[in-house]
Amino acid sequence: MAAIQRSIDDGPIVLQTDSVRLRPTTADDLDFVVQTEQDEDNRPFVGQWPRERHRDTCAEPNAAHLIIETIADRRAVGYVILTGLGDANETVELLRIVVSDKGQGHGRATLQLIKRFVFEELMAHRLWLDVRDHNIRARRLYESEGFLVEGTLRESTKVGERFESLVIMSMLAHEYQT
Repeated sequence: MAAIQRSIDDGPIVLQTDSVRLRPTTADDLDFVVQTEQDEDNRPFVGQWPRERHRDTCAEPNAAHLIIETIADRRAVGYVILTGLGDANETVELLRIVVSDKGQGHGRATLQLIKRFVFEELMAHRLWLDVRDHNIRARRLYESEGFLVEGTLRESTKVGERFESLVIMSMLAHEYQT
């Protein structure tokens, strides 16, 4: 993977590799974000937020709501939400990563960029996430990128009339490898 590059070509600083770019989500992106979240391929794995909650998260000082774009054509292919950017315990949560174009490597490239950003730029100690236990595709990706399972929050999330379990996964700074 190419080194993180910072670009100010078209406005705010963005982070990018040779295949994807992460840039701040704008009000113009919120329809895409909500639509991507509600897509039938994503809905079983992602909580559903109203547009206003996404908008409010964009304004939170300790959060980063980011659009994933392809470098080649600057097409939005997903979004990411990081929280805890100013956490006193130096812990960052990968709250959401949602990709619309699956099977193209965008999720892996984004996850690698997030790890580099969190550990090399923010100098965080810990990066963690939760993933629904039935989201095998995402769990395999996280494991292949070095995340370790910490445990399971059994039936902790109510979805419709049933409860689902969340698997907690994390990576520590000393486990991160470039």
